[in-house]
Amino acid sequence: MSSSDPRVDMRSDTVTRPSAAMREAMLTAAVGDDVFGDDPTVNHLQEEVAARLGKEAALYVPSGTMSNQLALKAQTVPGDQVVLEDGAHIYRYEGGAPGVLSGVQLTCIVTPDGLLDWPRIAAVLNPDNVHCAPPALVCLENTHNRAGGRILPQAEVVRIGEQAHEQGLLMHLDGARLWHAHVASGLSLAELAAPCDSVSVCFSKGLGAPVGSVLVGSRAMIARACRFRKMLGGGMRQVGILAAACLYALDHNLARLREDHVHARLLAEGLSHAQLAVNHPVDTNIVIIDTIPASGDTSLLAHLESQGILAVGFGPGRVRLVPNLDTDRAAVNRALSALNSWPGVTN
Repeated sequence: MSSSDPRVDMRSDTVTRPSAAMREAMLTAAVGDDVFGDDPTVNHLQEEVAARLGKEAALYVPSGTMSNQLALKAQTVPGDQVVLEDGAHIYRYEGGAPGVLSGVQLTCIVTPDGLLDWPRIAAVLNPDNVHCAPPALVCLENTHNRAGGRILPQAEVVRIGEQAHEQGLLMHLDGARLWHAHVASGLSLAELAAPCDSVSVCFSKGLGAPVGSVLVGSRAMIARACRFRKMLGGGMRQVGILAAACLYALDHNLARLREDHVHARLLAEGLSHAQLAVNHPVDTNIVIIDTIPASGDTSLLAHLESQGILAVGFGPGRVRLVPNLDTDRAAVNRALSALNSWPGVTN
């Protein structure tokens, strides 16, 4: 959408445009050849993110999908078992990459709320048997997209990490929206990341940067991931132009995420339509609306678009709205007016 587009775009928090100040930071960024390790802005970003998340090293990559897949490839071998929740982005939205790129076997655990716990994980770990894929990696997602931006209970994350390590397993955190968990919970990024061997964070989800994610972990793991990044075509040259946007986002757009959380709660609390419901706690910036009966997502999306509100279907009878950097209180009120004026589903 252009700045003059009158529509309210809540399809995702990735739809925002760089501000004039962010563009200026990109324009004036010092650059070098990152494949040679010579880009000072990329190096600064990697050092800053590693420090904030309490890890030894970091690697800048084009996307969250690449970051997650590098974490899997760098910490498994083909034939390993990887355990994750059934709604995880790694499983649902990364094009089958774990099987294609790493040759791993995914074991997906269905939960009622997207939140994994150790007993559920322990119950599906394969035995030490020649017939079975050996368990190697547990993956968590915080915040959890398909669960409505839920924040994982940190005590359980710690417990899972402890138990996984006792079993000789590693743990990866898809923290694309870990920024939101940090702002909403008050826990530091380092505390949230501490139980995990690797963490991916994304700068285009909520923070307003046009592109880029960072993978953090041990120096040895990041060195291995860097080799795989080159294999996958992710080696970039004067990419400090993009890294500068991420640094600007960290400095200027992190604390303001709480505004998105307020707007999401206003959406959920202002919903008065008898055939629409929000059936999940609104922890952060994602609102998933269920239509009753569960057959009205298409007509609801069409109605919203006719009212200038863009959202996405999120499964049968479900629509997702994500307040973002470009969402103000007037936009929330417009979205509520459109939602509550929907003609509804007739049986």
